[in-house]
Amino acid sequence: MEGIKTMLSKKMQDLLNDQINFEFYSAYIYLSMAAYLQANDLLGCAHWMRVQTQEELMHAMKMYDFVNDRSGRVVLKEIKGPKAEWASPLEAFEDALKHEQTVTGRINHMMDIAIEEKDHATQIFLQWFISEQVEEEASVGAVIQRLKLAGQSPGGMFMVDKELAQRIFTPPPQTSQAPLAPPQKA
Repeated sequence: MEGIKTMLSKKMQDLLNDQINFEFYSAYIYLSMAAYLQANDLLGCAHWMRVQTQEELMHAMKMYDFVNDRSGRVVLKEIKGPKAEWASPLEAFEDALKHEQTVTGRINHMMDIAIEEKDHATQIFLQWFISEQVEEEASVGAVIQRLKLAGQSPGGMFMVDKELAQRIFTPPPQTSQAPLAPPQKA
């Protein structure tokens, strides 16, 4: 918007907008993995990926709110289609780990820029995501280890699938300002 000064540098605003888009893309990837797993009758694995989809959408919206709270401008971009087939559930989860490692690199890069620009508010904001990425990688890594332990055992796969069905999405407390309520009629 012309005339409104953002508290974010253009570079940081652009990086955050790119990451918002990437978080939506991440949700799309996990939803595609869920569809693949559900088509292969692994409903627990599919559920795990659907919960992951919700987390990625929450991450995107957390960044969306932050950009707006800092008087920035969110610009949404096209989201490319994700991969739709994997050779096995293990391969899908290994791809999920690689994707999370990519996200970690992107978040770390944004933190480097925030430090370089002495943008303390963005540094504090990104610290949550840095901690979150440690959890994300560990969570996917644990599933990969369980899938490897199960190997080709149908019983083992059944147990892993049953365990993954227990995952629950718990959103973090709201940190952004609440949306403005519509005017009340007198």
